[in-house]
Amino acid sequence: MNYPDNLRYTKDHEWVSLEGNVATIGITEFAQGELGDIVYVEVETIGKPLAAGEVFGTVEAVKTVSDLFLPVAGTITELNDALGSSPELVNSDPYGKGWMVKMTVDNPAEVESLLDASGYQSVVG
Repeated sequence: MNYPDNLRYTKDHEWVSLEGNVATIGITEFAQGELGDIVYVEVETIGKPLAAGEVFGTVEAVKTVSDLFLPVAGTITELNDALGSSPELVNSDPYGKGWMVKMTVDNPAEVESLLDASGYQSVVG
């Protein structure tokens, strides 16, 4: 499994990349593998301020639907439009073209409290 060192992770299998106060969020390679073929990503929380841990959307795979949890507090500003026609990007490129949302983070330091790559690896084994 691949867990890039430049990202932060949650125990709920989301990853975060931070540039200034803008975070890009997706699900990890482990998560997409567990879910199987992704067929739909739904996010209806754009523009709404949310707390860390709140559900910001769902990801639907052939065999299940799973909630997506916001890693840090802030406001979602953008959905990856490419996922509308190509949700399988989450499977083929979870850390690149398969990103899910961008958000403005309330407290950028909060991202540093998330798991680093080795910490996440110890969670998933």
